[in-house]
Amino acid sequence: MIAMKLLTSLFAGLLFGLGMAISGMVDPARVTGFLDLAGAWDPSLAFVMGGALLVFMPGYFLLVKPRRQSVLGEPIAAVPAPRLDRRLIGGAALFGIGWGLVGICPGPALSLISSGQPMIMLFIAAMVAGILLFDRGLARVLTKAPAREKDKVRQSHTA
Repeated sequence: MIAMKLLTSLFAGLLFGLGMAISGMVDPARVTGFLDLAGAWDPSLAFVMGGALLVFMPGYFLLVKPRRQSVLGEPIAAVPAPRLDRRLIGGAALFGIGWGLVGICPGPALSLISSGQPMIMLFIAAMVAGILLFDRGLARVLTKAPAREKDKVRQSHTA
């Protein structure tokens, strides 16, 4: 079963990377051209995204959403209700700033590893450093305040 999961992940990753490369979504110049609404805007990536949604949506609604288990028999986790809070807005803003500055987001960056470009390697190193920074300390800082409020509520009910 583990081998099948790994093969499925490998196939999905290869398909994703190939789609990113063929569509041009791994080209930082094309991405920054798409994000430059006030300048020489390049709408081609909007068509890529729209085409991806046209392929994805029927398959998702007809084949994936009605299922309780994945094709490999694993339970499909329920998606939590979205919460629009400072943490989400802050993370989205940081992601957008990074994307806009260099024209690369994590998916294309991983697809571009094979290029060996120093800029890509630096981007991935910085991305990993940011993830580790968050996991090792920042996550605790951001989640302490809500936990304390919950503890106060629990203490008031037990007193």
